[in-house]
Amino acid sequence: MTAGPKARTASTVQAGLPWWALALAVAAFTGFFALLASPASADPGPDAAGAGTVARVVAFVQLALGELAA
Repeated sequence: MTAGPKARTASTVQAGLPWWALALAVAAFTGFFALLASPASADPGPDAAGAGTVARVVAFVQLALGELAA
């Protein structure tokens, strides 16, 4: 009777996660909950409507999509 490939026993099987897997999950959830608890709003309001580069890009995309739809 042959044993074939090396038989796995409880002592040879690694049962657990590496330390960085747990640290990565903790860091991701901490960052997610920090974003949820942040008092900052995603809506810039009327004061910052044309203040930044992102607002100009969004306005351009809206204009371009409006022209394509017409």
